[in-house]
Amino acid sequence: MMRIVTWNVNGIRAVVGKGFAESIESLNPDVLVLQETKLSLEGELAFPYAKEGYRYYGTISKLRKGYSGVSILTRVKPLSVHYGLLDEKYDEEGRVITLEFDSFYLVGAYVPNSGDGLKRLDFRMGYEKDLIDYFAYLEKSKPIVYCGDLNVAHNDIDLKNPESNHKNPGFTDEEREAFTKLLGQGYIDIYRTRNPDIVKYSWWSYRFHARENNAGWRIDYFLCSTRFYDKVEDIEIHNEIFGSDHCPVSLDLRN
Repeated sequence: MMRIVTWNVNGIRAVVGKGFAESIESLNPDVLVLQETKLSLEGELAFPYAKEGYRYYGTISKLRKGYSGVSILTRVKPLSVHYGLLDEKYDEEGRVITLEFDSFYLVGAYVPNSGDGLKRLDFRMGYEKDLIDYFAYLEKSKPIVYCGDLNVAHNDIDLKNPESNHKNPGFTDEEREAFTKLLGQGYIDIYRTRNPDIVKYSWWSYRFHARENNAGWRIDYFLCSTRFYDKVEDIEIHNEIFGSDHCPVSLDLRN
């Protein structure tokens, strides 16, 4: 069994002081994919959870210090590591890391937010198009597991207040249609496929007591290639774990 955990920590330095190590101990991942680490130096491992037996891979924003960033710790040595999409696109913002394992590619991502006033929506839509091209390239060799903060609530069930959030970042028609298009390329939203009617969120605003009132969004995902779905044992959204405005999501894969 391989356990992969994805978690947007919203600043690794901040979450370390909020029971991070204990939470990871309880989850016991073979691979830990972190988003929004907000590190400033390439190769920097600015938190004390680098246990013996884990390898570390990280990418940061080259454009703005303390912004974005993806890190992966893995007990399983990857066959190869790639940063960004094709031609390392989006690595300047520290958005994507791909690890190649024996039977699949693991793509960990912090997908661009469309921003206030949707000022980055076009940029976001460019990412979605480039992602499909990248996946088509990878699929020639192996199936894909795609995880991270994908910054979209796909359907009404995936957020508390769909009516009032329509056309807001993460719930625009364009973003939702892009997600639908990605699934149509041969990918499965694992949690929703396993739990078609369960309402469970992975992100809550820090405002208005959103987490206390469970007024959240499901924007942290595991997707996989349809041909790899039979390897899925279990998936869980761990909304009992605090420390960030997101909670971890775990995926268990059969060997």
